[in-house]
Amino acid sequence: MHHYVTQGYVLPNQAHIYWTMMIVLYPYITGIVAGAFIISSLHHVFDRDELKPVSRFAMLMALAFLLCAPLPLLAHLGHPERALNIMFTPNVTSAMAGFGFIYTIYLLILVVEIWLLYRVDIVFLASNAKSEMMRRLYWILALGVTDISEEAKALDRKVMLFLAAIGVPAACFLHGYVGFLFGAIKANPWWASPLMPVIFLLSAIVSGIAMVMVCYLIVQWFNKRPVDSECTQSMMESAWYFVMVDVALEGLELLNHAYMANHDWDIMKHLILDKLLVSLFVVQFLIGSVVPFLLLGAAVVFRNRIPAGVRNVMGFVSGILLLVQVLAMRWNVVMGGQMFSKSFRGFLDFQIDIYGREGLLAVLFLFTLPFVAMLVFSRVLPLWGPISTFPTRWLRDKPPEYVPLKNLTKFK
Repeated sequence: MHHYVTQGYVLPNQAHIYWTMMIVLYPYITGIVAGAFIISSLHHVFDRDELKPVSRFAMLMALAFLLCAPLPLLAHLGHPERALNIMFTPNVTSAMAGFGFIYTIYLLILVVEIWLLYRVDIVFLASNAKSEMMRRLYWILALGVTDISEEAKALDRKVMLFLAAIGVPAACFLHGYVGFLFGAIKANPWWASPLMPVIFLLSAIVSGIAMVMVCYLIVQWFNKRPVDSECTQSMMESAWYFVMVDVALEGLELLNHAYMANHDWDIMKHLILDKLLVSLFVVQFLIGSVVPFLLLGAAVVFRNRIPAGVRNVMGFVSGILLLVQVLAMRWNVVMGGQMFSKSFRGFLDFQIDIYGREGLLAVLFLFTLPFVAMLVFSRVLPLWGPISTFPTRWLRDKPPEYVPLKNLTKFK
């Protein structure tokens, strides 16, 4: 049970904060999906070969987080068994119903693209996996398409290129739509803004890039493998560019509220300078934005003067801080918009519960599920490159070295 403290004039029917930490977690997970997919597409669509070491990992990370994205919403619902009603009895005027269809379309695009990317490897593993059970699993995953001729592989990659190209706007639309869900609520001045979808999208890209970079560095350091400095440098540059625009837009949004000084500014001013002072200015802007901006900027501008190992550490610290920044941004948006009363004359406080269906432990549990899914993926498919990088202890035969196809080398 939450313990609410109200201040000022708050009507009895407004004395509860209904959207709790699960609604903070939901856009956070969804945002990582969009950012990870864009990192993968930068290699597959835009020929950023320096991102090749993380391209497959980023795509599977997008799938892992996408599969878990609806779970916070289901945990928040009083009757989660009714969730699919928005699909079976769609209402064209419902924003949440629209999100259900966008989510489904994007999930299909991503699954088909991953299947095409790994199809040749799956066919090889269907006959060369050491375990009989795994060979049967790969046989099912191949879906009966076992042709791995050069013509078949070329067709796979052309279709995958097409899906990757339409997947980028789909990923942007998916998370921009999450921002739209907040920005379209006209009765709440903290949320109602045409910039909200853009801010959500940019912060999503920042969090996705940061998550891929942090996970890549942790895995390489843990396994004592060399870090591809060109790859981390490219991710640091991308994160730096996106965080500049993201923070600038968030600052302009606040400046716009202050300059217009509408009738709701009096309550919003107290919200910003009192209730959200630490989470907004200290955590989100100072620790989560300014510090990584300076670290990433130094790594980009003084690239030739700073050793690669030091730049990797700077990228790791910056990635962690950027993840904190985006989480703080989600918290400030979701909670901040519910902390002032609709009468604009009172405030509510929200205290975090540890236990319960929407408590801190439940949130942490749901947030670990995408990583568990990635561990499962790593047992089934090679995450960090072609089939030759798959552990040989799980194979009966040595994997072949594929020759890149003409004009399609970027998929190898």
